Amino acid sequence: MPRSTLTAALLAAAVACGLLAPPASATSAGSAAPVVTRAALDPALVAGRGATVAFAEQEAENAVTSGTVIGPDRTAYTLPAEASGRKAVRLAPGQHVEFTLPARANAITVRYSIPDAPGGGGITAPLDVTVNGGRRTTMTLTSQYAWLYNQYPFSNDPGAGLLHPDWWITECACVPSATTPPPVIAKPFRPNHFYDEQRLLLGRTYRAGDRVRLTVPAGSKAEWTVIDLLDSELVGPPKIEPRAANVLAFGADPTGRRDSARAIDQAIAYAKRKGLKVYLPPGTYQVNRHIIVDDVTITGAGNWYTIVKGREVALPAPAPDGSVHTGVGFYGRPASEGGSRDVHLSDFAIEGDVRERIDTDQVNGIGGAMSDSTIDGLHIRHTKVGMWFDGPMANLRITNNIIVDQIADAINFHTGVSGSRVSNNFIRNTGDDALAMWSEKSANTGNTIDHNTVQTPVLANGIAVYGGTDNTISGNLVADPIREGSALQVGSRFGAEPFAGRLDITGNTTVRSGTYELNWNIGLGALWFYALERDISADIRVTGNDFLDNTYNAIMLVSEWSVKDLYAIDGVHFKDIRVDGTGASVVSARVKGSATFENVDARNVGAVGVNNCGSFGFPATGSEFSLADRGGNDGGWLAPWLLPNTITCDDRPPVVPPPAPSPW
Repeated sequence: MPRSTLTAALLAAAVACGLLAPPASATSAGSAAPVVTRAALDPALVAGRGATVAFAEQEAENAVTSGTVIGPDRTAYTLPAEASGRKAVRLAPGQHVEFTLPARANAITVRYSIPDAPGGGGITAPLDVTVNGGRRTTMTLTSQYAWLYNQYPFSNDPGAGLLHPDWWITECACVPSATTPPPVIAKPFRPNHFYDEQRLLLGRTYRAGDRVRLTVPAGSKAEWTVIDLLDSELVGPPKIEPRAANVLAFGADPTGRRDSARAIDQAIAYAKRKGLKVYLPPGTYQVNRHIIVDDVTITGAGNWYTIVKGREVALPAPAPDGSVHTGVGFYGRPASEGGSRDVHLSDFAIEGDVRERIDTDQVNGIGGAMSDSTIDGLHIRHTKVGMWFDGPMANLRITNNIIVDQIADAINFHTGVSGSRVSNNFIRNTGDDALAMWSEKSANTGNTIDHNTVQTPVLANGIAVYGGTDNTISGNLVADPIREGSALQVGSRFGAEPFAGRLDITGNTTVRSGTYELNWNIGLGALWFYALERDISADIRVTGNDFLDNTYNAIMLVSEWSVKDLYAIDGVHFKDIRVDGTGASVVSARVKGSATFENVDARNVGAVGVNNCGSFGFPATGSEFSLADRGGNDGGWLAPWLLPNTITCDDRPPVVPPPAPSPW
């Protein structure tokens, strides 16, 4: 495609995203009272759910601005849809957005988007930061880690043709390779993954009520800059470890100019001989490969101060596992070699350089197998997966980490992980499942994912469980999944071992969830059960969850059409559930099987309370999916449908946007 044509196409895509509309009139230049949110909601609505974090979240649409609010919009491939709360602020050069600090702070995080380069690869652009009109600091924003296009596993080239012309394409309702003449598919095709974020230490502590202004300089080459939110934080002083193997003593370079991998290896070897920790003082350490860890404690000065940063490096030949690149990461030994034990990583940041998705690449922040280990207080961004573990392994604790801007998952327990816990982590802007337990080849057993916050996974699910035995998902907050996924998924797919024992899904809150499934052309549920490769028939207890502002359905149980008569979902028990707002139904059943409901309260339901299609056989005896009423189900959503198995099937019911959630 000629460059001028491609530029026009990118501009057209931006118009479709609602970014190039005429700017709104400037609002008052005065300060506004700070509006602090969690997942873009009043914190009272999600109290007790998700991670406890050190920062205060403020949405740009609630701040004072001379720019334009974009959204709300939940349509995939648009900038508002990928924004927290489905709104953001667009700034043209010369415009600003100003936040009033709700508490003392000396550091901020800015989540933003700027355009891609016309031919892909990203651009950089300045953003000025002032507090109370004082000294100006200029951040350099980049889109080099954003803007993917096309079909899975995506492309960095906005002018690329279809990666899979033999796949079904919703946009043309066809399989292009089987169509004569081939359809014209607009480019760039399916732009996504628009946002990135940056952190900035302000150099001093400011008071509550001080005003942080973000201004796009008049000479910026970015035609627009979208600000989604500002997180403000009071960061403590650097942590010092005087009795440790200090990597500086082994030649590590805290300026980041020289590679420090060998020095860190030497510090690890010395620390293991002497029974010491390894200490990474404040600084930026260049590391362009894996650091292998076993029986060692590595700690930094805090993840704002100690940064381990590396380039993605092409390998001279593919590795045995298929990797064609390496990059910065801390890896346990492979499980096939016995794995690693007694590894403790804390209080530093990992910054990768991953800009494309190559599934065979081992370019994750943390990897390998680690038993009897802990990972605490890390900040990980721009890797493929924040943490990917291949078992068998046991007794890993992952706590208090921040993982953002990933090409794929944030954390994945893959194969035979047992007795492990993922707790109090904050995750934003993943390119696939944010948190996953994938029981491929060997079951994950006895694990817990609790009190984590997941926001804006661009593709797939907030938390996904694929098979396994006796696992628990509890106390989490999941908001704004974008497309082809749900806040929570329970799936028999991807070659997973069967569900067995008990699965508890307890005390979670989902917000603005239940996305559009592109291939099926239907809306999903905020909680999605999917029997694709086998029955789901374990003891599954869904208890005490809140499903808020559901785009389509709160709960969906489904099997794929080609196997609709083969697999069932049985033995799911719903109790003490609150559903506040659905675009469609409370429950959508597109599978055979059964479920029970007790004390499930619903309000602001957009369509029929139960959309019961069963497995689409429509027998005279009723649906192949039965619902048992165990009492206390308020809101009138369940009782009228002559339970247990009245057919109330509307394949694609009209969507009625629900009102904003409110106190119950």
